[in-house]
Amino acid sequence: MAKRANSEGSIFAYKAGYAGYVWVTTPDGKRTRKWCYGKTREETHEKWLKLHAEAAKGPVATKHPTLADYLSRWLSEVIEPNREPTTYVAYEPLVRLYIVPGLGKKRLDKLTVRDVQTWLNELATLCTCCDQRKDHKRPASKQRCCSKGQCCKGYPSRSTIASIRRVLRSALGNAIREELISKNVAALTTLPSASKTKKKRQHGVWSVDEARRLLEHLRGDDDPLYAAYVLILVLGLRRGEVLGLAWDCVDLGGEQLWISRQLTRVGGQLLHRNTTKTEDSTASLPLLGLCVSALRHRQRVQEDAREKAAGKWHESDLVFTTRNGTPIEPRNFNRAFDTHCRNAGVPRIRVHDTRHTCASFLAALDVHPRVAMRVLRHSQISMTMDVYTQIPSADTRKALNRLNESLGGDA
Repeated sequence: MAKRANSEGSIFAYKAGYAGYVWVTTPDGKRTRKWCYGKTREETHEKWLKLHAEAAKGPVATKHPTLADYLSRWLSEVIEPNREPTTYVAYEPLVRLYIVPGLGKKRLDKLTVRDVQTWLNELATLCTCCDQRKDHKRPASKQRCCSKGQCCKGYPSRSTIASIRRVLRSALGNAIREELISKNVAALTTLPSASKTKKKRQHGVWSVDEARRLLEHLRGDDDPLYAAYVLILVLGLRRGEVLGLAWDCVDLGGEQLWISRQLTRVGGQLLHRNTTKTEDSTASLPLLGLCVSALRHRQRVQEDAREKAAGKWHESDLVFTTRNGTPIEPRNFNRAFDTHCRNAGVPRIRVHDTRHTCASFLAALDVHPRVAMRVLRHSQISMTMDVYTQIPSADTRKALNRLNESLGGDA
């Protein structure tokens, strides 16, 4: 019999093949054996050598959870306590509805690039309505497609698939840091081409005249939240940034404001968070004449509301509140916006889509490109000029000036 190499005594005949072990240090610092098996001595010896190499690099995990078990722990112990509540709310359904059903039974350390790539390819042709039984969960009177055998082909868009892969890649990146796996297989995959996935819905964009018509309608109705719509259209603020805006972040004399908080509903709770979407969002923004006039009008409206509410008033520093001083529910703001669109006779778009109208509106207000660059938060003036192109009519300019003058501002 050939002489065995040093330490190869840990490879021996076992059942119908061979087994071997290597002493390793686990991620929690314990010394234990890690086993490998093969049908032949050569196969087992090759696995044994790889195990030795892993042990020489650092800790080696001896117990591996399924991907579903790992993701559950990752969400509860890493994401929920350490990231923004909105991040957890965004990640959890993607894990529950897509990743776990597709890959959850795979062992974490056995997950391969091919497994993930095959799954991503299948996602592009998976009707989520059928897979998640969305139509089946509706009352019988409202069922209309997949539950009746008429597939609606509700395939996920490419952006949704990209978000799903991004969540999996983040989770596996954490598994590497915890020394549970050695490589991130999700990062090595390729997204299905745009031609094979559902196209993302195009954002609605208003013309300057359509945006002006909405503001004229609101001003004519003396809407108490008129200033909020002005800030959304003129400064491109997000819904949460507007509803979370506080008076201590508004300098009407210096004609500037700061965006440092957001009002959002997360998990059934209304949160006033001291964070914004990007670091650039915290920079001061110049208040144009129309904005200053609208905010001064808002001050008067809020003072009147405080006097009428008397003892029912809830004191806060928020710029935009209900008639009793409480924060405005974000969904109620959306509903009000839809109603105003319908009554003003303008196309219905999302509140967030008004950001895409901001550049054209700034051009209509004769705002200098350098100021527009600061409002739009572009890093280069060329980016601003690419979207700063709409030339409004003289009548449009006059109408915008009338809006400003109706609030007692300077044209």
